[in-house]
Amino acid sequence: MRSIEQKINFELMLKEQINQILRDFDGITLDQMDEVKLMNRVDTKFAFSVAQFLEFLPALMKEYRVLEIEGTRIPFYESLYLDDDHFTFFQDHHKGKANRYKVRFRKYVESNIQFLEIKEKIKGRTHKRRIKVDKIPDQLDKTHIEFIDSVTSEHYDLHPVMWNSFNRITLVNKVLKERLTLDFNLTFKWEGEYHLFENLIIAELKQESIDRTSAFFTLMKEKIIRPYRLSKYCIGSIELYGPGVLKFNRFKKKLLTLKKINDHAS
Repeated sequence: MRSIEQKINFELMLKEQINQILRDFDGITLDQMDEVKLMNRVDTKFAFSVAQFLEFLPALMKEYRVLEIEGTRIPFYESLYLDDDHFTFFQDHHKGKANRYKVRFRKYVESNIQFLEIKEKIKGRTHKRRIKVDKIPDQLDKTHIEFIDSVTSEHYDLHPVMWNSFNRITLVNKVLKERLTLDFNLTFKWEGEYHLFENLIIAELKQESIDRTSAFFTLMKEKIIRPYRLSKYCIGSIELYGPGVLKFNRFKKKLLTLKKINDHAS
């Protein structure tokens, strides 16, 4: 297990390695990316190690441009997830419910912009709706509650349950209408408890409809890296609350796979 100093040094080294590769990518701004917001989309997730990522990232250069925000190509994100006392949103995911929600506040740190975001999964498609907020609050106010109730069409007694943070690379296909996000330095924390996945990359391919001819799909097939389904919210919830609070039998195998990827690279 690394010391705090070793973890900091590892993080700095990793960012520098990634930056060196990303310098050769064509860039894209937030305004230019408006055409691929994809608020109604199909998401396909993949997971792999940092070492694998550094190996194949250069291969994506010809097909994708990289998002640059406030001078950085690996911006930092912070999220505060909400659920009720029964962890209804987590349990709906665990049960495989066709229609389900995730509710969070998200801060885009470099641009200092915050949103209240609701992701609704409807029969395999992701619908994302959000409103801008001045800051991430300790508790919901009337405007927040009304927005959540209007989207979910019912009332949940929600409260914060988890902080999540990570660095993200966003790649935009030069031809196809698709985005690829690559998250690393994943942390989950709540009330003094802290979990870090420092060797794990979570990739999410966002498309209007599944297109397996895309460069990233093709690359994953070549590397024999198969899609998987487990959200960062579910990973963090299991890590922070565990079997004493949550039932997660269906997720155990997936979580063990992610931990094996992370630990094997340590």
